[in-house]
Amino acid sequence: MLELRDVSKVVYGKTHISNVSLRLEPGSLNVLLGPTLAGKTTLMRLMAGLDQPTSGGVFMDGRDQAGVPVQKRSVAMVYQQFINYPSMTVYENIASPLRVTGADKAVIDRKVRAAAELLRLVPYLDRLPLELSGGQQQRTALARAIVKEARLVLLDEPLANLDYKLREELRAELPRIFAESGAIFVYATTEPAEALLLGGNTATLSEGHVTQFGRTIEVFRNPADLVTAQTFSDPPLNTIELTKQGGRFVLDGTPGIPVPTRLAGIPDAGYTVGFRPHHLSLEDRGGGVPVEARVMVTEITGSESFVHVDYAGNRWVMLEEGIHRIEVSETLRLFVDTRHMLVFDETGNSVSAMQMAA
Repeated sequence: MLELRDVSKVVYGKTHISNVSLRLEPGSLNVLLGPTLAGKTTLMRLMAGLDQPTSGGVFMDGRDQAGVPVQKRSVAMVYQQFINYPSMTVYENIASPLRVTGADKAVIDRKVRAAAELLRLVPYLDRLPLELSGGQQQRTALARAIVKEARLVLLDEPLANLDYKLREELRAELPRIFAESGAIFVYATTEPAEALLLGGNTATLSEGHVTQFGRTIEVFRNPADLVTAQTFSDPPLNTIELTKQGGRFVLDGTPGIPVPTRLAGIPDAGYTVGFRPHHLSLEDRGGGVPVEARVMVTEITGSESFVHVDYAGNRWVMLEEGIHRIEVSETLRLFVDTRHMLVFDETGNSVSAMQMAA
């Protein structure tokens, strides 16, 4: 088990990581989700021992890792920017961690070829890294981490430089690899969709803080606060400031939205109401409340349409399957799915999540 206990990292007076506590179990896949500069890479470097915390501690199986050199830790790390030995063939690059341990030649060959098969590198085993494409070099780095069989594997946006087809295939394959290894895997990404595809657990990060940690689908469905909900939404979370008055969330000049039954008991007050783009639709899918909104921009991306609208001065995005050519400035009748509505109090904490837990 890997534990971070109140870990902070301050560099030249600037806090990069603030009071992070996490417990990561063997055999688990753990996603670090957050925007650029949220602290994901810094947190990984602290886990690996490449950096030391300013305060707090990193523990492996209850043993404080302070002072334990990286070479003596069972850690493998793969960065977004691939790192390979330029004078070694792909075969030797993959085999290098096994040779360091003195593994038997036959064992090395079996593991190298198995990893190369998985990552589509068999035709390139005799080539040097500079003879490969960027994607092939990144796959070589991934294969080297896999064969090392480390207890802790850190993957810092490892698929970002791969082509779309291979990225999708590896996203589907990686959870199986992780589950079979028994190692602790930590996977950093800026993409909410990638976190959902990988599953496992997710820690959402914002400005060096872990805002929530738990099963990925639970963090997505029941964010503890507004920051977590915004971190775990792409396209961005639609929000609006409304006031609860009895049975409705109202806004001056608009009819407002009925308060869902599950939230009927919250006090009359001002709230931030949020819902994701796929919970705004052209047709009522059940639980929908109609609103009138003006079209600002329509983006068509193959099988999906992103329609940007203005509702009472609030810019929202609707995600609809299929191609929908909607004119700018057209007024649309849209439906908000209140079954998935998220509600946050004036401090940004989720009242909808609290009501679900009650």
